[in-house]
Amino acid sequence: MNVLVVNAGSSTLKYQVIDTKSHKVSAKGSCERVCFTGGTFTHAANGSKKVTENIEFPDHKVAIEVVLKDLEANGVKIEGIGHRIVQGGWYFGDSSLVDEDVLAKIREVAPLAPLHNNPEANVIEYCLEQYPDLPNVTVYDTAFHFNMPEVAKTYALPKDVCDKLHIRKYGAHGTSYRYISKKVAEMTNGEARKVVVCHIGSGASLCAIEDGKCMDTTMGLTPLDGVMMGTRCGSIDPATVCYLQREGGYTFDEVDEMMNKKSGLLAVTGGKTNDCRNVEELAAAGDPEAQLAFDMFVYKIAAKAAEMATSMCGMDTLVFTAGIGEHAPAVRAGVADRLAFMGVKMDHARNALRGDGAWCLSAKDSKVKIFVIPTDEEFMIASDVERIVNGK
Repeated sequence: MNVLVVNAGSSTLKYQVIDTKSHKVSAKGSCERVCFTGGTFTHAANGSKKVTENIEFPDHKVAIEVVLKDLEANGVKIEGIGHRIVQGGWYFGDSSLVDEDVLAKIREVAPLAPLHNNPEANVIEYCLEQYPDLPNVTVYDTAFHFNMPEVAKTYALPKDVCDKLHIRKYGAHGTSYRYISKKVAEMTNGEARKVVVCHIGSGASLCAIEDGKCMDTTMGLTPLDGVMMGTRCGSIDPATVCYLQREGGYTFDEVDEMMNKKSGLLAVTGGKTNDCRNVEELAAAGDPEAQLAFDMFVYKIAAKAAEMATSMCGMDTLVFTAGIGEHAPAVRAGVADRLAFMGVKMDHARNALRGDGAWCLSAKDSKVKIFVIPTDEEFMIASDVERIVNGK
C-alpha cells in the first residue's frame, strides 16, 4: 500500500510516501516556514530533487495542497494518508480511521499540544475535503503509553482536579517505541522481555517495555518532563515554576518559554549550543561548561534508565535510538558505564564503530544486551494506515 505520511509541526510540514510492502520511499520533502513569509518547499521524487524558495504558506492547508499537487504532477500514487498526532489525550489508545468525531477529539485535546495538534487537524480537514475517497488514519505519539499501569501514570494531585483537567502522564515518542519494540523482538527471537529504550534526540525520553507493553516512560503531561534535553530542562522541582513567578517576576509565558526553549544543554553551556555534537567538541577542547553539560546529560539518562528498570523489577535489554542515541558513541558509553552495577557491560570497541542499521554492542559477558536500533516512525505510521484500513 502506498501511504502518504504527514507530520505537521508549528511551522513545518514534513512528508514521505512509503510502500508498506517494499519499504521503499518514492517521494519525500518538507514545507518550511509555514505561517511565515519566505517559505521553502523541498521535494524529492522519481530520483530528482527540487527546492523552491520564497514560496508562501499562509497556513498548513496551503502547505498540504502544494504537496499533494506536486505528488500528482510527479505521478506518485497515494492509497491512504497517515497523520502523526502528537497528543491523543484521554481518548486514543490506538490509531484510528478519521471521521468528524475523531477530528473533534483531536482538537479537544489540543491544549496539551497546541503547536502540533491544531496544525495537523487543519491538514486532515483539507485532505478530507479535497480527497474524500482516500482513507485518513491518525497515529498518536501517546497511544503506546495509554494503558501504562496506574502507579506509573497517576499524579499525586487532588483526584477531582486530575479528573476535571485530565491530568496524567501521557508520554511521547510512542510510535518510535512501538517500532523499536517490534525490532527488538525480531532481533532476539522474543527473548528480550524487559527492555529499556533510550530515544535520545534534541527531544529525549526513555521507556520501559515489558513483553511489548509500556510500563513507564519519562515524559509526562507534556514533553518537558524527564531527562535534560537540547533546550528543555527536564525534571526539576515543580515549585521552581512558582518561585520564578513569585520571586523572579517572570510571567507564565516567560517561564514556559524558558523551560522549553532556553534550558537544557543550551543553558548549561552558557548559551553556546543545544547540539550534543558541539557539546562534545567543546568539552574535548577544555570548555568546563560544555563538560558539565555532557556529564549531566549522561548522568540524567542513566538515572532515568535505572528508574525505568524499576518499573519492570529488572532489565535484560538496553536500546539506544534517535539522532543522538544512534550517532553519539560517547553518550552511549557514558550511560552504559554508569549502569554497570545493573549488569550492563559494553563492548567499547564495537561501540566506537559507525554501524549501518541495527547492531549489538554489549560485551559477551554482559548480563544486559545492548543494541543500537535506528527508529522508523514514518514506516510505523504507514503500516498503521494499512492495518486500520484493512480492519486489523
